Amino acid sequence: MSIKSTIPLTVLALFLHTASAQNQLPSLGDRISGTVTLEQEYAMGQDFLRSIRRSAPTISDPLLTDYLENLTYKLASKSQLQDHRLSFVIIDSQDLNAFAAPGGIIGVNTGLFLNAETEGEFASVMAHEIAHVSQRHFARGIDEAQASRIPQLATLLASVVIMATSDARHGQAAIAASQGMAVESQLRFSRSNEAEADRIGINNLYNAGFDPADMSHLFERLLSLNRFGRRPPEFLLSHPVTESRIADSRGRAMRFPSAQYRENLEYLIVRARVRAHYAEDKEDIISEYQKLLERSTDTVQIDGNRYGLAVSYWENEDYAEAAAALAPLLAKQPNRISYVVTQAEILTSQNEPLMALNYLTRHLEINPNNHPLSMAYAYALIEARQYTEAAKFMQEHARNRSEDGSLWYLIAETEGQAGNISQVHQARAEYFTLMGDYRNAREQLQYALRLETEKGEDLPLEAKIRQKLKEVEAAAQVYSR
Repeated sequence: MSIKSTIPLTVLALFLHTASAQNQLPSLGDRISGTVTLEQEYAMGQDFLRSIRRSAPTISDPLLTDYLENLTYKLASKSQLQDHRLSFVIIDSQDLNAFAAPGGIIGVNTGLFLNAETEGEFASVMAHEIAHVSQRHFARGIDEAQASRIPQLATLLASVVIMATSDARHGQAAIAASQGMAVESQLRFSRSNEAEADRIGINNLYNAGFDPADMSHLFERLLSLNRFGRRPPEFLLSHPVTESRIADSRGRAMRFPSAQYRENLEYLIVRARVRAHYAEDKEDIISEYQKLLERSTDTVQIDGNRYGLAVSYWENEDYAEAAAALAPLLAKQPNRISYVVTQAEILTSQNEPLMALNYLTRHLEINPNNHPLSMAYAYALIEARQYTEAAKFMQEHARNRSEDGSLWYLIAETEGQAGNISQVHQARAEYFTLMGDYRNAREQLQYALRLETEKGEDLPLEAKIRQKLKEVEAAAQVYSR
């Protein structure tokens, strides 16, 4: 069955399920808890997240993930967000887009890294999206609509899932087919919600230490793209930018005290990784960074462009050149995690995984459980064909990142290489559960339980699998209604 026909029913089933239990949930005291509580909104958001994971191509670069999480939590700490349980997804798409969903779901396309030239511009989009979440705009839409439009809202939420994929036109088609183009216009946040998200977002942007003028800078460039581009950025479909909106954000920024803002090197690093990854002609991006490096005078820009050159060489499989470009940066900041990870990536690519492992071991002693370092270590173990050690290491790492679908997928693959068939099925079950694919999750757990029962060597593990099976079956019943 297609996504278009199944996701709306799933979201609607979740809403009806949570609404039926509303009397048993505690009052949270917010102004719209009479219709949708924070817990119900969180549950709806988690279902939305599972739909995104199923339908949208995602990217799993640990350095990008780590950067996005750190930046968003920094902004969230200065926001009015009541529930800080945030979930993140990075869509593998060059289209400029970002979205917020009920229950703290924050998503960005990699295209946002490509189009936001400074960290302040990137942060302005994230601050705007966090404001949508903190002000609970989706829940307020339900409050205004009341029950008569819940099915329609469920369809709209499902369509956001499809619009978040690399080709948003499929989402528009889904909306048009199910509800008509009048419904499509309701997908976009209302003008008042957009204005509120701008106002609150720009305040939070400033309070978090960013230049509030960066919001209008990005808006101006987006408006220019809309005027002269053949197709407007997908972000503009749900976040229309007008001259008045730009003027309003510029005016608000001018009310804050003037200050000097320096670019964050880490943003230049992750942006360079995205640019090098998507560059169709790697020689061109190498040449561009060489020229930028020659013209750079600011220290941060010099280091950012030097890293861009190194990672572009790495993407072009010029590993010796990549190592040479990275060497001055490592000499300057030998413990900077992004440099360390990149050095390990270069060593692993040069068929020197044991050198990478020795190098990473020292840094993991300084930064235990760090996600980018841990994943670089896991990839080096896999490259060294130490599959049992790699699987064991990632299983331990998953204790801190149990919601990371890409991690569970890699664990399953590695357990297979190690010959641990029961662990393959258990890891696949975790992956399918995160995707909301409960039928396959249940099937994988049944395979694992059968294998463990036949061996009869680990009764606690059997009990653990049985308990997980009960949880998956219960979830399957909820979402099949």
